[in-house]
Amino acid sequence: MPHARNRNPSPIPEVTWDTGLKEMNETWKGAIACLGVAVFFVMTIGIIYWQVVDQPNKNWILKGTFSGLIWERRTQSLVIQTLTEDKTYVEIDVGNVGNPDIEVPFVRNLCWLNKTEFCYTWDSVAEVKISLEVNEETETECYSMTWAPVHCHVELKDCFSMTNVSWYGGASVRGQTWPINNQNATTQPFVVSDLKDNPSGFGSALERYFLGSSGVAVLVSPDIPLQLGVDSRQQFCLQSLPSMERLPLQYTVCVAYDMKAAHQEAVQQLSQQSRELPNMKALWLPFWKLLTNVDSGPKVERELRTFSNRLRRHQLGEGVISLNEHSTTLLSDTQVHLLGDHDYLNSRKRGMSKRLTRDLPLVKLLNISITLSPFLGVGTTQFHTSLMDGTEAYWLSLPSDPQGQLIPVMSHWRGKFCVKLNITNPGAVSWFLDRVGSLQVHLGMEYVMLEGGEGNLFEEQALRSPQALWGDKYISQLADLATRIGDSTIVTAGTRSSHKPLFVRMTPLLSDWSPMGLKGIIPSLLHHTLLGYNFLIPDAVGGTLSGDLVTDEELFIRWLEITAFLPVISFHTPPWVFGEDRLLNLTRTYIAKHQRDVVPLIEKYAEEWQMTGNPIYRPMWWLSPSDPMTFTIDDQFLIGDEVLVAPVVEKGAVQRDIYLPNGGFQWQDSQNAQVFDGGTFLQDYPVPLEEVAVFLRRS
Repeated sequence: MPHARNRNPSPIPEVTWDTGLKEMNETWKGAIACLGVAVFFVMTIGIIYWQVVDQPNKNWILKGTFSGLIWERRTQSLVIQTLTEDKTYVEIDVGNVGNPDIEVPFVRNLCWLNKTEFCYTWDSVAEVKISLEVNEETETECYSMTWAPVHCHVELKDCFSMTNVSWYGGASVRGQTWPINNQNATTQPFVVSDLKDNPSGFGSALERYFLGSSGVAVLVSPDIPLQLGVDSRQQFCLQSLPSMERLPLQYTVCVAYDMKAAHQEAVQQLSQQSRELPNMKALWLPFWKLLTNVDSGPKVERELRTFSNRLRRHQLGEGVISLNEHSTTLLSDTQVHLLGDHDYLNSRKRGMSKRLTRDLPLVKLLNISITLSPFLGVGTTQFHTSLMDGTEAYWLSLPSDPQGQLIPVMSHWRGKFCVKLNITNPGAVSWFLDRVGSLQVHLGMEYVMLEGGEGNLFEEQALRSPQALWGDKYISQLADLATRIGDSTIVTAGTRSSHKPLFVRMTPLLSDWSPMGLKGIIPSLLHHTLLGYNFLIPDAVGGTLSGDLVTDEELFIRWLEITAFLPVISFHTPPWVFGEDRLLNLTRTYIAKHQRDVVPLIEKYAEEWQMTGNPIYRPMWWLSPSDPMTFTIDDQFLIGDEVLVAPVVEKGAVQRDIYLPNGGFQWQDSQNAQVFDGGTFLQDYPVPLEEVAVFLRRS
């Protein structure tokens, strides 16, 4: 039997290789774990450092052929620059979306497969989509931006910096400035209001278009409600309305070589429709406002004849005598009888024609303009009849309940309770047009002033507006109605209607030398024409806001000198009230100058406007769009490219500074034939009281 052998005779324990390896593995595992934690810690610190400190401050989001869109992380702004980064077109602060206290890191493009689009979900409150379109023919690049709320009641707000950029466009305001950088406006709905009733609001003309001196144009979608705020010399902000519908904020930013090129591109996008001319005969005729406070039609007739005789006696030529709405009503009530007043509305329903009790041939021989509005007093027979015969839908109304009867919405107009024409009701529009047609036939007038389109009756009373009438849609449809009246119609509000054959009346001004008076004429002129409203009727010589006659003779003269170069001269204060032949002679002189020199120029450049959309009246930068000296000149203007007008707008001044824009040509003083090079600054240039500094371009 084999002997059993002792396996470990030594007293020293046997150490095997398995035991040592096991102990070594445990040691290394601990060391590796510690190293892993350290590496993770270092990586975490590195990532935080990269995000907070070392991450690039700006990142390119989209790139065109000469421009690109950059995300500025620290300022939370979108910036459009040239690819060489030597010029900034616009800086848009978008940090107002979501929580402004949370810094949004470098954004990742969710549309990475498309190099001309950028998509991102912003702070879980809004989705943004930006698309780039390059137009090689016009050398412009447009960035279309859409912010869409993810949740209800989200306010979207983008602010455009005014730093190193002069901005133009938007809306008229009380005390118009050029550019708009010095304006202040609290955030409010961007709609046309009556500045007489709402001095801090936005007036006419109004377009969702802004132009920057860096060569940038901003066009806001017309199909969404919009609010606008302006912080003087800092920024202007576009803001959506928070609602259950999750309304988006949509706009397009176009950049070009300079702002003239940017404007010309924007004009083509603003309106795709053909541009039509109004009745150009009106340019040849001064408009004279009939100031009367009588209480009957025969008295209005007598005042008309007296005023007409005075114009002839003072040899002031042919003109148009303007009647306000009160005088129009008195005169029409005398002349027109609608088969009994109770049939005022029913006449159209039953197909009856309007008839006269008598004609006034002497009135028909006069060249007059009448004033109408879409308002009707609630105390009139016509209104009460409409409630009885089922035509209450002719007025803006709301149902008493979902299936209930329509109840007209009350408003104030000229100190009376009124209802307003329902411009969306074809029957109401036809009735109004029939009324105007009857007046045109029987009063013999050619010109019609249509007032009262401003404002939104529903929104002003915190009522839910029908979708067909939200925002400024009433004004747009009223312009359609005015166009149907004829091409001699004058409206007091313009938005999205610059292509129509209408005249637009400027906002009334104070009878003084302030920016809300004389100094506001040229900024308002440039604002209107930049937005496409070239055929405007300026406020009457001396200003009409107060309703009083002008007593400052110097103000009357300087005002007359400016309006002589505008499309139409209008008078509220007749020159004979000063009792001096000098003012009568001066008035005749400037009316003749307007007809001889100015109207032919307007007619010439009206053809260019029809073809290209270029304004007839132009700012100084039009001829030198890269010259910063021209960006803020608000007391000179051009007629086309060939006449520069520099009136005096300071009380007591008989000299002024004049800047002649440079464009490779010279300028000749029309008074003394002296010639100056473009780019010349004329300091304290003499301009006597009864003269205007006018320079003619020489090639």
